[in-house]
Amino acid sequence: MSRIGRVERTTKETSVLVEIDLDGTGRTDVSTGVGFYDHMLDQLGRHGLFDLTVKTDGDLHIDTHHTIEDTALALGAAFKQALGDKVGIYRFGNCTVPLDESLAQVTVDLSGRPYLVHSEPEGIAPMIGSYDTTMTRHILESFVAQAQIALHVHVPYGRNAHHIVECQFKALARALRYASERDPRAEGILPSTKGAL
Repeated sequence: MSRIGRVERTTKETSVLVEIDLDGTGRTDVSTGVGFYDHMLDQLGRHGLFDLTVKTDGDLHIDTHHTIEDTALALGAAFKQALGDKVGIYRFGNCTVPLDESLAQVTVDLSGRPYLVHSEPEGIAPMIGSYDTTMTRHILESFVAQAQIALHVHVPYGRNAHHIVECQFKALARALRYASERDPRAEGILPSTKGAL
């Protein structure tokens, strides 16, 4: 059974299309108009082995905020849709990824309950191209709210803003991949004592 999520979200500020296949090969087709964000979403698809299409047309004449936020909301909703009933998945995933001097530790629970814990070094460069580095946390907040997952992201050290952000997306991709994969020992079993996720 395919695990594909497709979400179209249109407001006065943005028009977003996201499609994700959790059982893909890492093929991506991403265009938001924010170059570094496209690069991060490409990392998410490639390292998660998710086939990911993202097409966003936003009010970039104002700034990048609405474009980035609304894309993250649609991505979270599509991910939740693709997960379906969550029967037979591992549910939990974690990954630690270094990128030169930076390190990201990510742990995820596909719990049905949105919660984010996020920490990264203070004082990193405020901009990477047109990407506001304060948006990284907001991307994760928006994604978590719609995907309804618990996500802990910790970057204990790093100097270069590009590296600090990128290692978070790579580690997130792997953690989501591991958590959403089917567990061959749990076929037909929901990984919860509550009977619901």
